[in-house]
Amino acid sequence: MENSLLTILLLPILTAVIGSYLTYYFANKSKKGEAILRFKEEKYSNLLILLQGFVGKTTSGETKKKFFEEQYKSWLYSSDEVVQSINEMVKLVIESRGKEPEPEKGRKAVGEIVLKIRKDLLGKSKLGFKDFQYTDVIDKDL
Repeated sequence: MENSLLTILLLPILTAVIGSYLTYYFANKSKKGEAILRFKEEKYSNLLILLQGFVGKTTSGETKKKFFEEQYKSWLYSSDEVVQSINEMVKLVIESRGKEPEPEKGRKAVGEIVLKIRKDLLGKSKLGFKDFQYTDVIDKDL
């Protein structure tokens, strides 16, 4: 009789404690994941905007410099694939030695960066590098 009374009292308390802990654990894990995703979205957004320094009529030494500053920071949060795609673009820029890289290679390098960022943030993407289209907008167009 004592064992069944003890079980009747102890089992609900134990279940409540374990349930509370699991709820707390998964809620914290979810909040941490959301915070990391927001952080990555903000940082990747900065990288994408600064990619304009390498594309079309918006090519700019100052923007490139800012991009490289962000790129160095990206080693802290970027997936391996994003780092590798940025390295491929940097390699293309270095090989071009100050000249305009071959347009198709340049589009591929930038498109691959965007694609890898999408995959890092979303987990998957059916798009290819060619789906990323950059449009030059200059002041006289406005």
